Amino acid sequence: AVACNKRGGAVPAGKSGLAPWIPVVGLEIHAQISSNSKLFSGSQVQFAAPPNSLVSFFDASLPGTLPVLNRRCVEAAVMTGLALNCSINKKSLFDRKHYFYADLPAGYQITQQRVPIAVNGSLSYSLCIDNKMSQMVTKTVRIKQIQLEQDSGKSLHDDTRCQTLVDLNRAGVGLMEVVMEPDMCCGEEAAAAVRELQLILQTLGSSQAVMAEGQLRVDANVSVHHPGEPYGVRTEVKNINSIRFLAKAVDYEIQRQIEELENGGTILNETRAFDSKLGCTVPMRDKEGKQDYRFMPEPNLPPLILYDTKSLPANMNHQQVINIDWIQERLPDLPSVKREKLVEQYGILPEHSFTLLNEDGLAEFFESVVKQTQMKPKKVIGWILNDLLSYLKQHSLTVKESPVSSILLADLLNLLEKKEISSTAAKRVLAELWKGEGKTPLEIVKEQKLELLQDQKELEQICQAVIDGQENEVMAIKAGNRKVLNKLIGLVQRKTQGRSNPVLVKQLLEKKLSE
Repeated sequence: AVACNKRGGAVPAGKSGLAPWIPVVGLEIHAQISSNSKLFSGSQVQFAAPPNSLVSFFDASLPGTLPVLNRRCVEAAVMTGLALNCSINKKSLFDRKHYFYADLPAGYQITQQRVPIAVNGSLSYSLCIDNKMSQMVTKTVRIKQIQLEQDSGKSLHDDTRCQTLVDLNRAGVGLMEVVMEPDMCCGEEAAAAVRELQLILQTLGSSQAVMAEGQLRVDANVSVHHPGEPYGVRTEVKNINSIRFLAKAVDYEIQRQIEELENGGTILNETRAFDSKLGCTVPMRDKEGKQDYRFMPEPNLPPLILYDTKSLPANMNHQQVINIDWIQERLPDLPSVKREKLVEQYGILPEHSFTLLNEDGLAEFFESVVKQTQMKPKKVIGWILNDLLSYLKQHSLTVKESPVSSILLADLLNLLEKKEISSTAAKRVLAELWKGEGKTPLEIVKEQKLELLQDQKELEQICQAVIDGQENEVMAIKAGNRKVLNKLIGLVQRKTQGRSNPVLVKQLLEKKLSE
């Protein structure tokens, strides 16, 4: 595995024991814009629609068709640029990037090579030190640019029939390409940066960023060099569609390059793919004969002009222009701000705020439970993260699919807080609630007779019976080993089927043992 020094840079030592290697990682991320229609046509955008059912004449590149820019896509790009601390270019240009492939009917892609819509931004992200959630470090990656461009169609290769089928549903769908500078040094950093970007996009609503549906695709540029030397030859690992695979692909590629160089080999400037089954990168095509994309200005689209409040002409129809300041004022709280508010408002640990935001809908679920229960937020968070989340992960469910609603969990925690049931009984009730049979926590408590024992005399008798049956443990406690007392408390709990209050049981046992 690649050592990733969170405080400085990654410095995995080579096998030869000579100068260490410094890995360099840069990312290009294609995010599909959340829009009802495509970037330059009125065709609908829909995942998994029947092949070639969402294709306009323009998407199929029929002669005489012209592009019409989608306002929503421009607003989404501006919003994303502002959230990533970019400068928004008030004048940006569209270009044609020529290459020939079956799923690109026009023979070119409309993109923004010369003057993109947003430049010179930054993204802060956090990651754990030595996998300890309690020790986190914040790092920053520079954003070189964000550009608007069209997606291509999809080629489906049928090897058995030796044919390729083309689906143009995706052709012309709006993309934002976010180009990150090579400021990262390992797979863990790359994964953390992309996860933070994904959360920002989802918070803004500018992209749903569901990687499983191809709405967020990552290309990783990787190279290694010795300190004080120029950057090494880089390889590009294309179309990584999972954050976990991104971390593995980058780390594998770093290690592969180090081993290749230490064995006297050279690194080719090539494009590689990550094989998730084998856990390695494999060559696709080399970049030695660099492809000439023959960039040229897009003749059918004028420059894209944006305004701010100062530059907006007085007689201009506001519906016909995009005001950068108007979008800036309406930006929602970004994930970093949300985390700070959760910590400040509820007194939870910073690492817990990361977990709450990383799971879609979990922060809202937590806040809903807190509002409906008398239990302190610090206690509620334990039930949310240790019990609710572990169950959902175990059954591959999202928060929205949880059979236990925030109301039911709040009702259960209220019973626990009022000392009507023990924590052991509460866990049993929760297990019943997972079955989704429509019963309330109180109904389950009554059905299974899980109420705390209110009869203190009965509880004293049970405690005495446990003491009488555990002579060795009693001797150990009287000799000063107080930890053994926990075993006796557990035995009382077992005899009462979790219906005794552990605090009261401890008091009774201590009293009897001191007699």
